[in-house]
Amino acid sequence: MSKNVTPYKGSELGKKQQVTEMFDKVSSNYDFLNRVLTFGIDISWRKKVVALVQSGNAKKVLDIATGTGDLVIMMAQKGIEEVVGLDISPGMLNIGKQKVKDEGLEGTIDMVIGDSENLPFEDGTFDAITVAFGVRNFEDLELGLKEIHRVLKPGGTFTVLETSQPTKFPVKQGFQFYSKYIIPTVGKLFSKDKNAYNYLPESAAAFPFGEKFNNILLKTGFNSSKIYPQTLGVATIYHAIK
Repeated sequence: MSKNVTPYKGSELGKKQQVTEMFDKVSSNYDFLNRVLTFGIDISWRKKVVALVQSGNAKKVLDIATGTGDLVIMMAQKGIEEVVGLDISPGMLNIGKQKVKDEGLEGTIDMVIGDSENLPFEDGTFDAITVAFGVRNFEDLELGLKEIHRVLKPGGTFTVLETSQPTKFPVKQGFQFYSKYIIPTVGKLFSKDKNAYNYLPESAAAFPFGEKFNNILLKTGFNSSKIYPQTLGVATIYHAIK
């Protein structure tokens, strides 16, 4: 990232600890706000990620920064045999575990607490790995990507869904206004953490999206990577191969 953006300015805690605290606090209404703030479009983006995972015939998949489990549930419902959801926030995981139980998918999905920069898995464990709206929260982006590369099988795929910044007028100006004023205002109305919905758009604005992130993927060991902009450039899907 071009600058180190953290949830709690002035805190002595590192970014990793701050992100954990923030997501623990917002976990109870995270799904609701996510649907509201993206107008539900994030669901269609996640479906495209699942389709890319399926295109590689993956049988064992890891979803990092799984949060409340939306993506792992989608993958399991599409017939992927074994799915692991990993997150650093106990609060988010607890809600995700309940959603998995409600869907009757406990035999397919394993929800575990863990750190993206120190993954508790052997080399070459997974056929595919996904991250949806999580890589910008990594404390050390390149270290996290190298860990992902390590636990991915040769020929395996890594698919990232992340927010990005539109570059064309007038979408760019409209999105900047929405991110700067609407998201924080709505977040403060419904969230238990007033800082969270300032941090989320700030971290998105600082993230090296597009070709910049693609180059980082190649630098950290991936053989190839494709970029798929979504919805006028407000999000991007990256699909890399080890």
